[in-house]
Amino acid sequence: MIKSKWLQLLVLTLVIFLGWLSVHLSFPKYTGQYFALVILVLSDIYLWTAFKKSVFHYGYFWRTVFILLFWLPALLVVIAVFGSLVVPFIDWNDTFRTYIVGFILVFYVTKIFPLFFLLVADLLRLFQKLPVLAKKEQRQELVKNGEGITRSKFLKYMAYLSGGLVMGTMLTGMFKWVYQFNVVREKIGFKRLPENFDGFKVVQISDMHLGSWKSEKPLEEAVRIINGLDADLVLFTGDLVNFATKEAFRFEKVLKKIKARHGVYASLGNHDYGDYVSWPADEAKKKNMQALFNLYRRLGWKLMNNRHELITRSGQSIALAGVENWGSHPRFPKRGDIKKAVKGIPEGTFKILMSHDPTHWDSVILPGNYDIDITLAGHTHGFQFGIETKKLKWSPAQWVYKHWAGLYSDKNSNRLLYVNRGLGSIGYPGRIGMLPEITILELYPEA
Repeated sequence: MIKSKWLQLLVLTLVIFLGWLSVHLSFPKYTGQYFALVILVLSDIYLWTAFKKSVFHYGYFWRTVFILLFWLPALLVVIAVFGSLVVPFIDWNDTFRTYIVGFILVFYVTKIFPLFFLLVADLLRLFQKLPVLAKKEQRQELVKNGEGITRSKFLKYMAYLSGGLVMGTMLTGMFKWVYQFNVVREKIGFKRLPENFDGFKVVQISDMHLGSWKSEKPLEEAVRIINGLDADLVLFTGDLVNFATKEAFRFEKVLKKIKARHGVYASLGNHDYGDYVSWPADEAKKKNMQALFNLYRRLGWKLMNNRHELITRSGQSIALAGVENWGSHPRFPKRGDIKKAVKGIPEGTFKILMSHDPTHWDSVILPGNYDIDITLAGHTHGFQFGIETKKLKWSPAQWVYKHWAGLYSDKNSNRLLYVNRGLGSIGYPGRIGMLPEITILELYPEA
């Protein structure tokens, strides 16, 4: 018996190590998150010990269904981790890859709540066995007068109920809310804005993550909405793809339809560089990057890699600058060069900056006292989950980012930052309470 347990432990350790090695080779950027995944799988085993007795009272058919559903996320993890060694993750079908990751997240988040109630029940039982509380009447869970339910049953029912509600909500987020596009309108006044730019309309979109879209149809709807806003400028602030440029090829015809009077401009996000998967050679990664540049040229979108352009309207001009990705977190590239981007802009010119990561504003733009009137960013997705009402604005994103969704102002300089909630999704291919966003900023000169 002892030898058997040691053998099981050895096999488990070996599997965990091989899994880590696979993730390290296939998804180098995600290596640090691997052990969180291991903890989830181990929690599966713990949760199974609570439910298996009930399961084996079911008939053969329902027992089989329950067992398959229970262990499905762990099976999907094994397929994703070890399958990527056989076929590189970037070569998987985009839709299959998106939904395998999505269902892993849905099932494990769903299991968190039953796991919580199970832990509570086990802790209560442990607490009741303490010597100071060892009286029989304190240990037993009796139902008085035949009414009510025991504490264990109550916790069990709560586990089932909460898990079911979470799963239903997350599946709705995947198949409905993820394509429920929300147009956010902001009318903003600026002292330096030239008079001829009164009513100038800037449409911002961000974080398309085209590798997560199941078809062209919802994107066509988004493009229809964008074009219906009659924009003077359309600005895309990065993360066109998830892993590789080829994810965007099937959407090329749709993206070409986006139009604006003064053009469509784009900047790069952290996912656009191909850093989230392993490439067979450096040359393959360089070709992926060149393919992105070529795609933008075919689309007619002007890529703002640490440079600027003057936008002229009725003889007056404003400056549009853009930088490559710059993020304060060590995981994200720091390629943005604001000095290079604004060099040569006439003094006193009104400036719009496109910068994917909002931490660039906190860490560089404000401390460096750059006279950027408004910075447009994305990156956070608003965590794709949150609550937004007239009185309440909350998301787990606020635990990571100081500025994570909407319009912000620096009190000392009146410089503005707008953080777009993103048009697409990544990881969890859905949205809950934080709908995909199309922003329209209407500018006017302020006295």
